[in-house]
Amino acid sequence: MLLENKTAVIYGGGGAIGGAMARGFAAEGARVFLAGRTPGKLDTVAADIRSQGGLAETAIVDALDESAVNGWVDSIAAQTGSIDVSVNVISQDALFVPLLDMPVADFGRAMDKVARSFLLTAKAAARHMVKQGSGVILHFGGSDPANSSPGLGTVQVGCDLVEAMRRQWACELGPHSVRVVSMRTGGIPDSLGDLPEMAPYKQKMVDATLLKRAATLDDVGRVAAFLASEHARSITSTQVNISCGALVD
Repeated sequence: MLLENKTAVIYGGGGAIGGAMARGFAAEGARVFLAGRTPGKLDTVAADIRSQGGLAETAIVDALDESAVNGWVDSIAAQTGSIDVSVNVISQDALFVPLLDMPVADFGRAMDKVARSFLLTAKAAARHMVKQGSGVILHFGGSDPANSSPGLGTVQVGCDLVEAMRRQWACELGPHSVRVVSMRTGGIPDSLGDLPEMAPYKQKMVDATLLKRAATLDDVGRVAAFLASEHARSITSTQVNISCGALVD
């Protein structure tokens, strides 16, 4: 069990990616705490984990509310004795608008949500991780320095902002044996649901890969569990590419 006796907190734990990570962590022995704003989605993931013999708890937490985030994380640390893994995969405000046409106020709000949420959640975990001398802060999405696609609006810029924060956090937390890592993906088709109109987008993700198959939600969970474990103790301040060759380093 890679994560036996570890505690993982996941913001956006009711979503496809957050749920996949939660299941991956729990399958390796972690006790997972899922935060979000939609009780039904959180409860579905938690029930699935429990049905497999895992440990999962849920809470309604706004990842933009500093006092709520700090209070939730502090209560978990008091209950379990540690915060070992922190993941923020809350939904962002994706505005697919050319920057030339982007309303300044809309852009500012979208970037503010990214910056504040990732700073708040990382700070809440880092306070405990620094004291215990261990921990992993895991990001998802990554950045594509070779991007040549127009019209991505806030999406690519938001990912780049998160990666800049990842690099800075890794520098500051490294001396305390706290690692900060991102998972870089070219898209996870089975995270998009089974709607017929999504089929062309899913196929495009597959066609872009070298392996002619895209990463799955199960892949996300397994790789996340590995990165959060001691088997990845030498990995920090980097992106781990799970794009099946869609994004070539």
